[in-house]
Amino acid sequence: MSHSFLKESKLYLEYGSNKYRIHTTTAISYSQTFAEDSYPVKTLHNQSKMFEGSTITKANPASFSFGVPLTGEKDESIIVDLISDLVSTSDSDIETQQLKSFDMYVQTGASTFRVEGCVITSANLDFGAKDQFLINVEGQGTKLTRVGDESYNLGTIQSESATRTPKLIYPVVSIDSLNMGNITQTTLQIQNNITWTQSGTLHDSLNTTMIYPKTYTLDTRVVSGTVTQYQVDTNNTQFDDFSTNSNITVKAVEVGKPSSDNGFWTIQLNPAMFTARMEVGDIYTNSYDFRSTDNTALGTRITQYS
Repeated sequence: MSHSFLKESKLYLEYGSNKYRIHTTTAISYSQTFAEDSYPVKTLHNQSKMFEGSTITKANPASFSFGVPLTGEKDESIIVDLISDLVSTSDSDIETQQLKSFDMYVQTGASTFRVEGCVITSANLDFGAKDQFLINVEGQGTKLTRVGDESYNLGTIQSESATRTPKLIYPVVSIDSLNMGNITQTTLQIQNNITWTQSGTLHDSLNTTMIYPKTYTLDTRVVSGTVTQYQVDTNNTQFDDFSTNSNITVKAVEVGKPSSDNGFWTIQLNPAMFTARMEVGDIYTNSYDFRSTDNTALGTRITQYS
């Protein structure tokens, strides 16, 4: 008997006709659950007494999550594209914007699993001072299956760089003309809110055919985050500031480079809103909660990734 260990798992993404090996932290998770429908059943001996029968013919969307360090070689740039870019689809001459869909493969020490029809529903970036720069991704897909053992042939994989250079970064933030020095922590989240449409027919349910979700609607996209700074004499009047029409830039600058650097990764949100609040503790801080008010072209908001 052989066991499967998470640390041995390898992640691959297939987008279009290309497959990519994605190097992750050990934080990989994926699963799928099923929905039960119960119904009353009379007993043979007593028609007035009933128990609950059960049918399971519907699958909930598969869920997954993983963490990806961003490196100088940018082999994981496909993740940034899947997070930020949209594709146009047309149905009955009605054009809509959808998230980029991909398939995900995970090879363990004994199996190869596939999650079909994946979309990324959220991405979290933590710009901790002098921390390794990571993107933590969550998403959903239509169907989880085991497609083979550990030797399953995935076909041609895109070539990788010979080296991997994780980046230690620190945050540099600008909000209009505010003094944004003395930052202790910055977080940013890209949220794609979707609603799945359960497909299937009455014939499917009567024949106990498993019904998997197939299509979804992209309801809203939100880019938001929080910046925390020590309260000092140059910013202590900003504790109650706010704006509904601001220009906000968040940069991840490599440790050792000046704050004037273009940044390893940069996003510009304009227009955006923010509210400031003071937090009382052993050391006073100002926190700024911000959100983009126009997310129609998120891919172009990421102005630097090099």
